Formats: sequence, structure tokens, C-alpha cells
Amino acid sequence: MARLHSPVPPRRPRVLLLLPTETYRAADFLDAARALGADVVVGSNRRFAIAPAMEDGPVLVDFEVPEAGAEAIAAYSEQAPLDAVVATDDQGVLMATLAAERLGLPHNPLGAVEATRDKAELRRAFEAGAIPQPRYRRAESGADVAALATEVGFPVVVKPVSLSASRGVIRADDAESAVLAATRARSICEKTGAGSGAPLVIESYVPGKEVAVEGMLRGGDLEILALFDKPDPLEGPFFEETIYVTPSRLADATQGAIKEVTNRAIAAIGLTEGPVHAELRVDDGDVWMLEIAARSIGGLCSRSLRFGFGATLEELILRHALGLPLRERGREWAASGVMMIPITAAGVLRRVGGQEAARAVPGIAGLDITIGRGRPVTPLPEGDRYLGFLFARCESPEEVEGALRTAHGLLEIEIDGARK
Repeated sequence: MARLHSPVPPRRPRVLLLLPTETYRAADFLDAARALGADVVVGSNRRFAIAPAMEDGPVLVDFEVPEAGAEAIAAYSEQAPLDAVVATDDQGVLMATLAAERLGLPHNPLGAVEATRDKAELRRAFEAGAIPQPRYRRAESGADVAALATEVGFPVVVKPVSLSASRGVIRADDAESAVLAATRARSICEKTGAGSGAPLVIESYVPGKEVAVEGMLRGGDLEILALFDKPDPLEGPFFEETIYVTPSRLADATQGAIKEVTNRAIAAIGLTEGPVHAELRVDDGDVWMLEIAARSIGGLCSRSLRFGFGATLEELILRHALGLPLRERGREWAASGVMMIPITAAGVLRRVGGQEAARAVPGIAGLDITIGRGRPVTPLPEGDRYLGFLFARCESPEEVEGALRTAHGLLEIEIDGARK
């Protein structure tokens, strides 16, 4: 009599998450993987505290050397096959693309991802695609910044080509301030390891309202997941973002133009798969593309979004990467938003009082202070962190904005040795 064999249970999907040690997003992506029943391997530049509790050990990588990291990931996958490689932040997108290429997994073209990591290359791609964008010049080390800024036309915005989250981004209204802004931006680059000779982009300042688009690409087709208004004016000299509110209150025609320009810009770059985050400005009905990143919204801002069946943005990203079925994706709340709590002065954080009162404001859904007491704090343009995040859910965008402003006004932020 033939022996009956028990069927072999299907292997759980396995995803490698590229998590820089400074990421805000480890917990949210790990929770998403758990909700989907996926095994997680962490790829990082240091060992996470969670690593000992995980079934699979971490893969140590250097985000400054993406090719070597991709090789390490491919070698790991030979022993424990990976179904997806996902970067949670900007630092890992090149490595994730290279690793997916080696593993034969769906991925964006490498050149497209490289363009999103270099603001000058991004401008060139937009220019080739006739995308409306600011006038610009690339300033190499030793370039005549005053002359380049004069060519662009004042006011200008000076940006390091490789930094993100508004770090090193400075407005200049004349030639003298442009030179000072470039010197300061290069000093910031040196402190981050990019080098004091790192190139800069000098681009024209575009006035108007700023918005953010959160989307997902599948085979080159863009699905808009959220369109955020940024109600606080971002006029410089620095560009610290604060409030995001969705759905947008802009006119339907304007929203349509934003989506059309975003689609065209994505095509001009050549992105085809996964999350995208775009920043645009609207001035007197004209839509201007500022930047596109091949990753989702940063910080803890994704917590302002919930989709069908309570799915998080991280769950949607992992579902796409793992090729899992996609459920209905309508948003769960009528209106929602987040406030990135700004750091207004450099020093040492002493305390953040008023937290209970802020949480008690009607519509407030959460408050996370992400810098501990006794830790140094640095504002933009040198800084790269927020004090924390406030979240709100209401029946209208106006109520969301009001709740966030009221709650923030109740916080008592004390910084020892505060200096502007």
C-alpha cells in the first residue's frame, strides 16, 4: 500500500526591508508585514534592537555603497529566497532597485531611481519631458553662484542635489544672499558626509500653494492614493513643512491638472513600480512640478491615512511588492491630516508639556513625540528631524486643520540653551 504524504504547507512570503537606523518607519512596516503574514528580514547599516527577536538574522549593508548591499542581499536570497525587497526611506531606494534587478523581481529602471536621488538629474529629466518646473542651474564646486543665480532670476532657492526633507534648502533674494546660502548648504553637505564640494541646484522660487501627491505605480499606471494640501505658506528662507491635510480643498479642475502633471513627470523620469511621493506648487492656476521620490511619504505621516478594511499605507506597499491581492482602497476617514511639529531653536530638549491637553482636543487621533528629553535638537536647514507628529481625523479638512493648530498651541516646548 502506497504511503500517503502530507501536503507541504506553502511557504510564507518573505520580504527584506531596508531600514536605515535613523528611520521613523520600522514599526509601521513591521506591523504591516505581520498583518499580511509575511516573514521579515531586516537590511540595515546597524543591528536593530528588534533583530534578536526575529526568526531571520539581519543583513548588514552600507547605504553609501548600494551595489555591495545589493550583492549581499542577493547572496542571502540564495539561502533563504526573498519575494520582495522594499526600501522604507530615500537612502535605500537605489539598493532595493539593484537587489530586485539581481533577483528578477519587479522593479523600477535603475536610471529612473537614480534621477530621483539627484535633484539636478531630476530637473534634466523634467526638462526633456517638457514638464513645467522652476528654471535652474547646476552649481559645481567653485562655480560662480552669484552669476548662476542671476541667470536664473531672483528670488532663487539653493538646494543640495542629494539631501531630502528640506535639509539645506535656502531661499535667496539677491546675489549676496545666494552666495551665503550656497556656503551654508555646502557646510551642511560636509556634515552629512556628502562633502563640502557637493554640487548644488539653484532654481527659481515658485510662489503659490504647495501640495503633495501620494501614489502607487503598477506597470507604469499611477493610482492617486491621496492629495494633501499644505495650508502653511512655505516662502522661506527655510522650508520646514508642518501641516498636511487631505482631501484637498483645491478646485476639481486644479486637482485634475495636478494629477496630469504628476503623471507626465513620472513618465518623463521612467518610474513604473511602487510608491511615489510628489511635491508641486499651484500659482494662479498654473501647476509646477518640484520633486518626485520613488518612495512613500516620510516620517510618521503615513499614519494620517487608512484605506479599505483599515489597511495602512505600508500594507498597500507590501501587498504590491509581494504580488498579493489588492483589496478595496477607498480611504476610511472623511478627512485627515498630520502636523510635523517643528523645531524652532537649537539646544537640548527639556520637556514637552501640555500633551494630555493636546490629545484631548476634539478630532485629534494621536500625538507622538519622537525626540527624547535631554536630546539635542536642531532646526532646519541643518536639522533632519521633527520634534514629533500630531494626527487628526474629522468630517472636513477645515476641522482637521483647526484641530491640529489648536492641539499644537497647547504644547509647551522647552529647549535649554535655545538659540535661533
